[in-house]
Amino acid sequence: MNQTYGIAGVSAVVLATALVGALGLRISRTTSDFYVASRTVVPRLNAFAVSGEYLSAASFLGIAGLLLAQGVDMLWFPIGYTAGFLVLLAFVAAPLRRSGAYTLPDFAEARLESRAVRRIAGVLVVGVGWLYLLPQLRGAGLTLRLLTGAPGWLGGLVVAVVVTVAVAAGGMRSITFVQAFQYWLKLTALLVPVVFLLAAWHADRAPLPAWDERPVFHRSTEVRVDRPVTVIVQEPVRVTATGSIDGHSLREAALTLTEGRHHIGAHTDLRFSPGAQVPLPDRATGSASLAPGGAEHGLYATYGLILATFLGTMGLPHVVVRFYTNPDGRAARRTTVIVLGLLGAFYLLMPLYGSLARVYAPDLLLTGDTDAAVLVLPQRLIGGVGGDLLGALVAGGACAAFLSTASGLTMSVAGVLEQDVLPALGLRHFRLAVVPAIAVPTAAGTVVGGLPVADAVGLAFAVSASSFCPLLILGIWWRGLTPPGAIAGLLLGGGSALTAVTTTITGTTHPGWPHTLLAWPAVWSVPVGFTAMILVSLATKHRVPAGTAATMARLHLPEGRV
Repeated sequence: MNQTYGIAGVSAVVLATALVGALGLRISRTTSDFYVASRTVVPRLNAFAVSGEYLSAASFLGIAGLLLAQGVDMLWFPIGYTAGFLVLLAFVAAPLRRSGAYTLPDFAEARLESRAVRRIAGVLVVGVGWLYLLPQLRGAGLTLRLLTGAPGWLGGLVVAVVVTVAVAAGGMRSITFVQAFQYWLKLTALLVPVVFLLAAWHADRAPLPAWDERPVFHRSTEVRVDRPVTVIVQEPVRVTATGSIDGHSLREAALTLTEGRHHIGAHTDLRFSPGAQVPLPDRATGSASLAPGGAEHGLYATYGLILATFLGTMGLPHVVVRFYTNPDGRAARRTTVIVLGLLGAFYLLMPLYGSLARVYAPDLLLTGDTDAAVLVLPQRLIGGVGGDLLGALVAGGACAAFLSTASGLTMSVAGVLEQDVLPALGLRHFRLAVVPAIAVPTAAGTVVGGLPVADAVGLAFAVSASSFCPLLILGIWWRGLTPPGAIAGLLLGGGSALTAVTTTITGTTHPGWPHTLLAWPAVWSVPVGFTAMILVSLATKHRVPAGTAATMARLHLPEGRV
């Protein structure tokens, strides 16, 4: 990708984001404007904003990368991301808006009249938010590294600084306009290039991707390996190499990689002929993908993905907080319906990018940079100035993806930190809370930077599904929920899921079932959360809050009839 065009595209997005945010800042005058945009955001604008912040780096970069690496089984990711809003529409959207809360901990305290439940919910909101921020910062680092060659941590730091300034200055009113603008920018950044990519693919006699066997190099391809990697070769592969292979120093040497494992040193250049099979990294020596297609127990992992994405959406703090900005419950439902259409339009494009990457960018499998598939395709298929311009547009869309989602997450995490950790002194301490809200995942990203972006998002969904799904479903629809029951469910369901994914990220699990159970905890942690809440609540019936009847009426009766 041409660095000048790419940097110009990203800079234009940052500048446009600042200008749109400044528009919102000019009309953000009150505390209510700052936290929930005075609850006056109309459904269409709110749907644009919800879609803008929901379509993160995992959607823009990660899904195509997983399709390239794992095949069509990865379509469960966009299906789950979208279907989660159906559950949100049916069970949560309108009652949650009628609750009058600002955050998920607000709802927990209002429904159960318990500060202890509020504090535990607050800890889990922060945990989910930080988990979700990790892939946004990784996506930023990957994009900046491709554009400039800068180290990966620098891109995350740049996004952290931009988001800190935007959120601290303008709050929810400003962020609403920014995220609505960024949805259309992201859709355009994928839709326009894919038209030209498909035309170039058709002109190249429309080669089809190989899904049931190892991918091959469609053209003569040069690959630079920046980090040491151990690969597995299934059939002999001819290659011309400059660098180090199996401990031997080579310079423009033609050799054959025989069947088995081979160690490729850092800063090694490889050239493959058309039709050569792609050597794939050895999962036993590298960081294995957490995607179901790469798991040792694929069927279990697929069910874990389905449960996490279907049920986790309703507990994502940056998504839920947007429904508090609607005027009423009916508007919240209309917002959700529009969001379903907007997400569907976006996700229709991802299989196209994944399929084209399987044909024209299989070398990313060798280097491990599969998340870069969307970014490199314009130059691979089109090239020249046209490829550079389309690449700049895609890079700008990627920038919008992590900026919009990171802004929403930082807003929601900072709101919880300000209300439940720092003394309640209004906007001043909210602005102070923005700093740790983004600084902690930025620092953590330097440690776990190799985790694929869609995988990290899947972990955040698992924690959300195990904690806030039971709390919201039972809190909204069951009068018998008690504070001890909610605490038990949050600790056993959400706490165990958070522990499992933290263990997975740090890489301390053993291969086999221990790794699979911890990497995809939703299969067991969601039932644990529901069961604990129900059984403990039944055992503590005398602890049902006194105001439960009034609270349930407010949640379910249309506005103006309570």
